[in-house]
Amino acid sequence: MSEKNRRDSKTVLLVEDEPRILRFMSISLRASGYNVVSTMRGDHAIDLVKAEKPDVIILDVFLPGMDGFGVLRELRTFSRLPVIVVSARDSLGPEALALGANEFIAKPFKPDDVIKRICAILRE
Repeated sequence: MSEKNRRDSKTVLLVEDEPRILRFMSISLRASGYNVVSTMRGDHAIDLVKAEKPDVIILDVFLPGMDGFGVLRELRTFSRLPVIVVSARDSLGPEALALGANEFIAKPFKPDDVIKRICAILRE
């Protein structure tokens, strides 16, 4: 099975409230062979985790409805799903990791860097 075909079966939940970043990351992830489910609201993320069963989450910290840390706290009550937290405030990295994030990436970032982290987490 090729790398792209393996990725076709993997789903990324992208939780990002900046439309430009959401669109750009969705395009980049799909071009790399991932299925993408997205929301711009933190309070919708938990419902999408339960409904869509993603393989990994890319989670912004500052979101409407529920911030990324609230999403992460709630998620960790029922799931060990891999989470990559992203934020323009790199000082939030230690808190994200302490709450159970697998990775932290400071904005701005290159989509390829995020995709490499996803590959490492999913061991592709």
